[in-house]
Amino acid sequence: MFTGIVTDVGEVVAVEPRADGLRRLIIVCNYDRVSIAIGASIACSGPCLTVVATGTHNGRTSFAVDAAAETLAVTTAGHWAIGTRINLERALKIGDELGGHLVSGHVDGIAEVLAREDLPDMARMTLRVPAPLARFIAVKGSVALEGVSLTVNSVEQDKFSVLIIPHTLAVTTLGAAQPGDVLNLEVDQMARYAARLIEARGM
Repeated sequence: MFTGIVTDVGEVVAVEPRADGLRRLIIVCNYDRVSIAIGASIACSGPCLTVVATGTHNGRTSFAVDAAAETLAVTTAGHWAIGTRINLERALKIGDELGGHLVSGHVDGIAEVLAREDLPDMARMTLRVPAPLARFIAVKGSVALEGVSLTVNSVEQDKFSVLIIPHTLAVTTLGAAQPGDVLNLEVDQMARYAARLIEARGM
């Protein structure tokens, strides 16, 4: 479980194809190597991935994760290459501050950036989501984009907008997002459960 508060931005330094469509990704970061346990979960720009090895790369901590064929197919991980910057968040511990919202690290789909407007104190991004996910997005509700917890500002059919403050633009990969880019999207779990309850009552 995560909160959508990014604690580091890593970089992919190696991509290694494996059997059965698996792909091993090696990511450098600023975390202390001894603090990363084999088997730990790290949210990597949205998807929760399991650490299978740790090491160093040019003096920096590195860790390896295996992305399965399903992850590669339904998230942006299938497009990650050497040099791709990755938002990182360590798994939530009991007692940690919940600064964003509860994020599972299970990406629901891909959102496309339709427009970006840079305002004096923030940036407004408008995105389109796959139609089946639109019903889970509500004004003042939460979404995670590239693993970043954001509040929905407006909704119109399959489009929604978010306002992103300068700090978030500076410390996450969202600062580089432009129209035409695609971002990993996780909808709010509460919205998903509420929709399921409504469906169940209608059965």
